[in-house]
Amino acid sequence: AMSHQLSRLGRPHVVLERGRVAERWRSERGDSLMFQFPNWSMRLPGQPYDGGDPEGFASRDEVIAFIERYRDAIRAPVRTGLGATALRPAATGDLLHLETTDGPMEADNVVSATGPYQEPIVPATSRALPSRVRQVHSSGYRNPGQLPAGAVLVVGSGASGCQIVEDLLAAGRRVYLSVGRHRRFPRRYRGRDMFWWMERLGALDDTLEERPEARERPNPLVTGVGGGHDIDLRRYRADGVALLRHLAGITGSRLHLADDVEAQLAAGDESVAAFARSVDDYIERSGIEAPAEPTPAPPASSEIPPIRELDLEEAGITAVIWATGFRRDFGWIRLPILDDRGEPVHRRGVTRCPGVYFLGLPWLHTLRSSVLCGVGDDAAHLAEHIASRVTVPAARRA
Repeated sequence: AMSHQLSRLGRPHVVLERGRVAERWRSERGDSLMFQFPNWSMRLPGQPYDGGDPEGFASRDEVIAFIERYRDAIRAPVRTGLGATALRPAATGDLLHLETTDGPMEADNVVSATGPYQEPIVPATSRALPSRVRQVHSSGYRNPGQLPAGAVLVVGSGASGCQIVEDLLAAGRRVYLSVGRHRRFPRRYRGRDMFWWMERLGALDDTLEERPEARERPNPLVTGVGGGHDIDLRRYRADGVALLRHLAGITGSRLHLADDVEAQLAAGDESVAAFARSVDDYIERSGIEAPAEPTPAPPASSEIPPIRELDLEEAGITAVIWATGFRRDFGWIRLPILDDRGEPVHRRGVTRCPGVYFLGLPWLHTLRSSVLCGVGDDAAHLAEHIASRVTVPAARRA
């Protein structure tokens, strides 16, 4: 998207990719993973969705193919297999010095578009697990066949964790799920996909200034698997999943579990109800036509048994999947633009260091910044900012 906008303004540039185009989709996503939003939302600047199933959900390979087609369509000057390892000021002048796996480079402007899912988070408690237990982060999960025979514990009830649970169930595996914070959304409501309603409600245009509490909120729990369906953790119990409370610690082969699962499930129920209320209110205000549908009712109560400890051996658990998210890693940036947590300090991607920018981060500007169909707006803003800087001789530009 950044390349498209720079080309539109006639700015020469190069795109560095340490792996292949769409590498994370190739090597850090499960075989059965589907795009979480409808195909019609899979668009980039100058490239609307043009497939035959706009209301469907793209597979992992289809997403890769879409990004590859986009690269070819915009003739992006991508250099693959070339990673950036350090960014600092150049020794002379106003240039930026970039260390790469193929030697140094200098540029007037550098845009970090590495995304938010960089370093897998694995809790420190993982080190207490017996060595016989196979441990895999969700980014390293491919399919049930890579795991040893036996039951599987999935830690984390976000979108990745739940898709993995369903994948394991389909393979006939016994599954335990440690439930954490989550926000459930209905896949469809009143005739439309939830993402369609989010666009109409203006939720994707919210900024952190307007919604400061949103920074700590979990992402919506939705799936595109099987044509898209609602995720309800309580229903997993009927499918044979053992729901566990939040994992608090490990001693030997024993898991110590917190006492918060009912609160987490109740919060998930309320997020569904709140979404439905906001859609109902919007329909009433706008007067648009939408089929009537009862507000989703909370599932029947199914209190989780008060299990405070679980023995891995007695439960037959031979593998643990950590669906515990990611942290950003900008340690390669040797410039005073990171805060005490290592997070970029910027305003809509523009930092206080001239010529250094960020793109593709959650809440870079709005909620839309973190979805495929929204990154182009931020890229256009950054391209205009770059073009407005003092023009330098063509031989030095990058």
